[in-house]
Amino acid sequence: MIETSITLEPPKAIMPPTERIDCRIPPACAGMRLDQALAELLPTYSRNRLQQWLKAGQLRVDGVVRRPRDPVAGGETVSGDLEFEIETTALPQAIPLVVLYEDDDLLVIDKPAGLVAHPAAGNRDGTLVNALLHRAPELAALPRAGLVHRLDKDTSGLLVVARSPRAYTALVAQMQTRAIAREYLAVVNGVPVAGGTVDAPVGRHPVDRQRMAVTAGGKPAVTHYRVRRRFRAHALLRVKLETGRTHQIRVHMAHIRFPLLGDPVYGGRPRIPSNAAPACIAAIQGFRRQALHAERLAFLHPITGEGLEWRAEIPADLADLLTALGEDADHRHE
Repeated sequence: MIETSITLEPPKAIMPPTERIDCRIPPACAGMRLDQALAELLPTYSRNRLQQWLKAGQLRVDGVVRRPRDPVAGGETVSGDLEFEIETTALPQAIPLVVLYEDDDLLVIDKPAGLVAHPAAGNRDGTLVNALLHRAPELAALPRAGLVHRLDKDTSGLLVVARSPRAYTALVAQMQTRAIAREYLAVVNGVPVAGGTVDAPVGRHPVDRQRMAVTAGGKPAVTHYRVRRRFRAHALLRVKLETGRTHQIRVHMAHIRFPLLGDPVYGGRPRIPSNAAPACIAAIQGFRRQALHAERLAFLHPITGEGLEWRAEIPADLADLLTALGEDADHRHE
């Protein structure tokens, strides 16, 4: 059952979490530095953090404190109880959150459009991270406050947040192996004849470094889409991500000449159907964000292995836009 809650409780004291590590260095790592082997074995943690744990004796090799630069033979047992330091300087803020699911290991959030995920220059507070730290103070000790993936400021919809180191590690692994299913609804300018796949690398724009672009030197990026409904000058698409590059859907759809309606960076001028009613024109011109909503999220619970799935209702602004486009299309067919 989907549960929705608003958090306004006072913040609790932050207690850095701990995680038990017990693993064996594979023979293929023979000859590597210890910290290098551990970085490959435990990719969730930075090499710098692994070095700190080794120097502090929190990580031991066959029960003995070893230096990060010591070579490994392969087959050694690495173990320890790791204490996590505070990762973020962001402050908790009592910002309401729509929580669709919550347990000791994770949160699933329905993020509204307009809410920035991480504090940054120009957005030091009032972000999703500030809100999460208020609801779950222990997130301060996790990378990116437990956020396993992100949504752009003006994209609405589902996000999963890990609440423990163990859950974070498992969810990041699922993300890396493409085991987390993420599906979006998008309204695009133009009407595709059929669905398809965009397989094109995405990286920084060669001239405008604030933008992303399809570029030969970019990272692999794959986006699947299918047409859910056609309007006169627009279409509603269901989009599925295989990878999660910055602005991936926005860049890929613009690349194939079907940019997202309302996208201020990649969208261009909005298309207006010929002889459209004033209400339809106003709805199109008044939609001032990319028409993109993370509607479905599915993955295995990081601890129990249970299959989980959520769907987020279409937000009111996008629903109103779809209504206006639908009424325009229906009127022209009468």
